[in-house]
Amino acid sequence: MYSSLPKVLHKIAGQSMLSRVINTAQSLTPQNIIVVYGHGAELVQAQIKQEVIWAEQKEQLGTGHALKMALPHLSQEGKTLVLYGDVPLIGTQTLQTLLTLSQDGIALLTDTLANPTGLGRIIRANDQILGIVEEKDATEEQKKIQEINTGIMVIPNQHIDAWLGQLQNNNAQKEFYLTDIIALATKNNVPVYGLSVHHSDEATGVNNKQQLAMLERSYQKQQALYLLEKGVTLLDANRFDLRGTLTHGQDVTIDVNVVFEGENSLGNNISIGANCVLKNVTIADNVIIEPFSHLENCIIKQHSKVGPFARLRTGTELSENTHIGNFVEVKNSQIGQNSKVNHLSYIGDTSIGQSTNIGAGTITCNYDGVNKFKTKIGDHVFVGSGTMLVAPVTVENGATIGAGSVITKICLSDKLTLARSPQVTIDSWLRPQKATKE
Repeated sequence: MYSSLPKVLHKIAGQSMLSRVINTAQSLTPQNIIVVYGHGAELVQAQIKQEVIWAEQKEQLGTGHALKMALPHLSQEGKTLVLYGDVPLIGTQTLQTLLTLSQDGIALLTDTLANPTGLGRIIRANDQILGIVEEKDATEEQKKIQEINTGIMVIPNQHIDAWLGQLQNNNAQKEFYLTDIIALATKNNVPVYGLSVHHSDEATGVNNKQQLAMLERSYQKQQALYLLEKGVTLLDANRFDLRGTLTHGQDVTIDVNVVFEGENSLGNNISIGANCVLKNVTIADNVIIEPFSHLENCIIKQHSKVGPFARLRTGTELSENTHIGNFVEVKNSQIGQNSKVNHLSYIGDTSIGQSTNIGAGTITCNYDGVNKFKTKIGDHVFVGSGTMLVAPVTVENGATIGAGSVITKICLSDKLTLARSPQVTIDSWLRPQKATKE
């Protein structure tokens, strides 16, 4: 991966591969989940928040040896499902089918590839799986086999200890292959059932950034097709990213290169323009998000309009029919019904009432270098362009502030407030001239 980050912590759709696999395992309600780890243990354990049992593999001696490290945590009854932290897109439904298929024996997930180079081949006789041979140990005839082992399997616990104890490392890699238990099962008359994966990407592992990017696109395409099936309009399903969850109503239109992160909820009749990023956002009906807007941890109510090039940060709540326009940033503020902040402004730690207009270039000066302070703006207020509101400060209902003011005191209701330095003209002033070279 050419990275200091352990491979299994690289992300698909904003979530580490290992975390995805653990979540899928949890969906099967297992008795426990055991993660066998080796390199990068501290980073892996620090980032994985799910409840798992950790088993260390100090020496990397193969997949059979890895499962052996989990033996102290396995029951003598039931089954063990073997998954891989770098195979992130394996699905719950596939695994449920595999578990059902296992019955009284081993169930093995297989795939058929046009080019199986480098992968273990499935050895069959009369449709019965007899064993798996790794590429480096395969004969030329066996290398022609296109059915391959994905590594994902279900093993009856009553046999695991004995079979792992019989594994040998007399192979090209000098490793203990877990796949060798297939031959041991056949020798012990334990049936081996094969299940072919529905889609190859579900069982594809990641060993480099190219494969990571390929699975990212595969996952995003699945998400996009699901949303299209549910009635969402995506102007280009190939240019859409969902890195979390998205619930939605009817008549939702999403333009190209929109990214959703975290948990998002969209109402009915929503339009989201191109190149927007939305993270943990709740949007009510009949809202327009114009292109290049960035929204995070905020609530937008009905009939509002945001953008283009707007940024709504954590704690922002827009009431009905509000307008946030070009190059406006809003943070931890509540903006009342029918109010507008349309141009080139920063609104932070502020409450704004109903039907208030904030002029272009207005800034709430909410931070003194140590503490944050609140600005309170009432209903039916007009704030002229280029105004600085130095918090803490209050602007009462109906107040008007003249353009270019620096406000440090209360602005009274229904009054005009100005706070400007006198304009001065210097008659004797001369424009500076560049010195001439002699």
